[in-house]
Amino acid sequence: MDERRVGVLAGLGAYCLWGVFPLYFPLLEPAGGLEIVAHRVAWSLLFIGLLLSVRRGWGQVRRVVGDRRALLVLAVAALLIAVNWLVYVYAVNSGHVVEASLGYFINPLVSVVLGVLVFREQLRRLQRVAVGIAVVAVVVLTVDYGHPPWIALALAASFGLYGLMKKVVRVEAAPGLFVETAVVFLPALAVMGFLESDGQAAFGHAGAGHALLLVSSGLATAVPLLLFAAATRRVPLSTVGLLQYVTPLMQLSIGVFVYAEPMPPARLAGFAIVWVALAVFSADTLRAARAARRTSAEPMPAGL
Repeated sequence: MDERRVGVLAGLGAYCLWGVFPLYFPLLEPAGGLEIVAHRVAWSLLFIGLLLSVRRGWGQVRRVVGDRRALLVLAVAALLIAVNWLVYVYAVNSGHVVEASLGYFINPLVSVVLGVLVFREQLRRLQRVAVGIAVVAVVVLTVDYGHPPWIALALAASFGLYGLMKKVVRVEAAPGLFVETAVVFLPALAVMGFLESDGQAAFGHAGAGHALLLVSSGLATAVPLLLFAAATRRVPLSTVGLLQYVTPLMQLSIGVFVYAEPMPPARLAGFAIVWVALAVFSADTLRAARAARRTSAEPMPAGL
């Protein structure tokens, strides 16, 4: 199997696993959002540590820890992804799956805006059009909800900023994920200890099956991230960018057809406007990728 096909399959695997999270997290109840996130941190740290031992990757971890700048950036990334996890678990377990899917629909456009603000990137004309359409969609959805779609905006902003941190410092997936989770490991243990002492912990008090499900949150956290990293190494980013819409489409379908969350006409109109923005954005991305391939394929002029 060629590398490109492996990359596409790895990307689809990552996005499909993220897409079924709305079915997975309710299984972790009666654990609350803080406890679920704490267990995701603790068990994913253990899993990645075992993986690094098998792959003899501890030298990469030591290099990251020895780089102050990289360590600081990954610490910020860890806080951002922890916030993202907490908001997402709250959204799923409180009946806001549809709004959560909106956050991941608009995330690519948030990333474009961050690129402009932080890296002074220049927006192409169609990119500006896509961002403008997305702003209109948020206004429409604000009118529908009666308030800004805070869950969607928080998810898009936290994951967009997380991606920005990962772009600022490039490290391999497993060492980077280990350092990130290690940063928030002690706070996670403190949360688990507090919940246990306060009688609010579900781990160990809701049966062996529930405890195993909480342990599995480590795999559920780490495996999609590792598949995503495998995809980005093998296929163009334009392909990865198009595959990412699998996740919010699955989440939206689960919210509407499994959990029967309301989708009134005004809300549907808001989502439709977002999809128009994404169609414009995707068309521009594909056009730019084709232009880049044509340029790279052109023969270099002979030297004088």
